[in-house]
Amino acid sequence: MACYDWNMNTPQKGTVRYIVFRDKEKETWYAAGLEFNIVESGEDPRIALLNLLDALDGYVESMRKVKGARLSPLNQRPDPDYEVLWDVATAKNKVRSPFEISTYGVTTV
Repeated sequence: MACYDWNMNTPQKGTVRYIVFRDKEKETWYAAGLEFNIVESGEDPRIALLNLLDALDGYVESMRKVKGARLSPLNQRPDPDYEVLWDVATAKNKVRSPFEISTYGVTTV
């Protein structure tokens, strides 16, 4: 598992890794926000990513409204399968995968 150097997310600032992918045998695209464990889908990778970004914004906005909330929902341990997929996407050498990866990156929240 690759090391991801991140700072603790708060309702005021933070970052989330995302990856947009699909099973090569299926048509649905998925966009996963790793640190929030949120997954959205769409028939097009851009739609899946847009859905994810909207969901991430809504999630953070909800956390802002809950006074005294713990920060753990904004700093979850990513699902191991998505962590492996992140490692595949960010590997320096091409790694075979049953998933087609459209895009990946880090977004601010």
